[in-house]
Amino acid sequence: MTFARLLLVAMLMLSLALPLAGCKEEGPAEKAGKKIDEAMDSAKEGAKKLFE
Repeated sequence: MTFARLLLVAMLMLSLALPLAGCKEEGPAEKAGKKIDEAMDSAKEGAKKLFE
């Protein structure tokens, strides 16, 4: 195997393994993002009702 191919395989394996090493607990940014998503969903529903 050439060095370039070996490097490519190693990078691919590393990129697939990184999500497994992520944090299990939600941080403040994730919690804020979920609240924003919920607010957007609520606004969409309100807009649908308004235009019906």
